[in-house]
Amino acid sequence: MSNIKVVKFGGSSLADANQFRKVAAIIKSDENRRFVVASAPGKRFSADVKITDMLYACYEKAAKGEAFDKDFDAIEKRYNSIISELKVDISLEKEYENIKDAFAHRAGRDFAASRGEYLNSRVLAAFLGYDFIDPAGYIKFGEDGSFDLETTLSLLSPKLKSIENAVIPGFYGSMPNDTIKTFSRGGSDVTGSIVARAVDAELYENWTDVSGFLICDPRIVDNPKTITTITYKELRELAYMGATVLHEDAIFPVRAAGIPINIKNTNHPEDRGTMIVSESADISKYVITGIAGKKGFSVINIEKDMMNSELGFGRNVLRALEKNGISFEHMPSGIDTMSVLVNTDSLRDKEKSVLDEITYRVHPDHMEIENNLALIAIVGRGMRKARGTAGKIFSALAEAKVNVKMIDQGSSELNIIVGINEEDFEDAVKALYNAFVK
Repeated sequence: MSNIKVVKFGGSSLADANQFRKVAAIIKSDENRRFVVASAPGKRFSADVKITDMLYACYEKAAKGEAFDKDFDAIEKRYNSIISELKVDISLEKEYENIKDAFAHRAGRDFAASRGEYLNSRVLAAFLGYDFIDPAGYIKFGEDGSFDLETTLSLLSPKLKSIENAVIPGFYGSMPNDTIKTFSRGGSDVTGSIVARAVDAELYENWTDVSGFLICDPRIVDNPKTITTITYKELRELAYMGATVLHEDAIFPVRAAGIPINIKNTNHPEDRGTMIVSESADISKYVITGIAGKKGFSVINIEKDMMNSELGFGRNVLRALEKNGISFEHMPSGIDTMSVLVNTDSLRDKEKSVLDEITYRVHPDHMEIENNLALIAIVGRGMRKARGTAGKIFSALAEAKVNVKMIDQGSSELNIIVGINEEDFEDAVKALYNAFVK
């Protein structure tokens, strides 16, 4: 593994000229930060509009045959303002004309969305004095639209190893017919991960507007503590339960190569941030690593005497769900009872069909659907060695007068999931945070 660092900067980090200067200072402060992945300009203030959204709006008008010059002028003004304030020797006029012409010829929504990263990276490369690499020539998707890592690495690795420094736009690549294709989720994060893998980086730094991941949602708990170190497995558990952390798609290229990710704050570069690693010898200050949850679940409660001795009972219940196109989240069970948790939206308008199918397959003694449930995951590698964690969870929820409807613990002892009424969700998160962290 090399000592190269790949750095990715999000939209808020590159929203205006002042942010560009901060980014340049961060990059230049460490000579190992050789490859930069850039997002499109984000919001400069709360009422502002992201460049990507402006591009989408322009393209919608173009696709309908409506005039969009005035809308595109606002986009040009944003970029020209950055160029002017930074005194960068670059003109994007030809690029603007090419984009407008492509819009008029229905180049596609993916092309439209990608131009924010493309233009911003042009400006950043000129400002830094780095090479510019268009990912359309190196990041490849297959005919079915799935990302092709093997082909991408075969093209991108030799290219990056032949140059000293470069800026690469995030968010997109190309299809076999050379049309632009964007990543569906966490686009620029994914590109940063791919670039880090391509150069066998020592570290992938993901710079944003927060100093790392927080133990729980700051909209529920005031000023929650930052997670200093988290493993990929813990991250996956928290992300699955709704935590706004890096998506799995953004992790897999570096996870396979064992390259750590450091989430850092562009506005506070001195902060340690959060390290995401394969395995950690770092002893967490707390028993838990994070708390995450979401609302919108329903539970199908099934009762039948001696169901535990009925061969294939669980399989037949799941087949009934499968026939209705529904996947399950959790399935805790007892000797004569089984509860199947599903996403409420997936069950909508299918309740009767599902119950009829389950009745046909397993003939339960009693069955009902309960709605308005929330799930909360308490995640942490430290839970394996800590005694009384479950007891602490129940005590904290009991003191907060929260009734636990369900509990489920994975065999890895990495997480404990509790099901509660939606109305108790915020109180439950606060109680758990106070019990383990405060």
